[in-house]
Amino acid sequence: MIDRLPHEKGFHVSWDQIHRDARALAWRLDGKGPGEGGAWKAVVGITRGGLVPAMIVSRELDIRVVDTISVKSYNHQAQMEAVVTKSPQTDLMGDGTGILIVDDLVDSGKTLEMVRKLYPKAHFATVYAKPSGRPQVDTYITEVSQDTWIFFPWDMALQYVQPFRGTD
Repeated sequence: MIDRLPHEKGFHVSWDQIHRDARALAWRLDGKGPGEGGAWKAVVGITRGGLVPAMIVSRELDIRVVDTISVKSYNHQAQMEAVVTKSPQTDLMGDGTGILIVDDLVDSGKTLEMVRKLYPKAHFATVYAKPSGRPQVDTYITEVSQDTWIFFPWDMALQYVQPFRGTD
């Protein structure tokens, strides 16, 4: 097998696509919380990638309590040991019961594994999932192969790109 650069097997996600997929995630989660009528107590977005989907999910499900947990597990495109750099409000979280924790992607699963240890009864939802991390997610929308690099719209700029074949 030929080693590829991350962009050579890329899955490009537009703003419209992430919006549609995050709404689909919200619809899948609707009524599935442990509260009255299947309500969720709060949404916690894993920064930074989980902020956009968390906002969309909270809007679609009319969840007004939103917090964040900041976990750094990438340095550019290289994975590193996950570290919590900002925790959500302690009195909100407890053991995670009724909390919906949202991220854009689960890759290796290391970030979610660490957060799950902190909040074992939370529900973990991602828009995209890779096979290695899928066991850490309770709900997701789209699975992509482990060797696919997802390009999110907040990481991209519009610019000219050479055609794959030929430059005539």
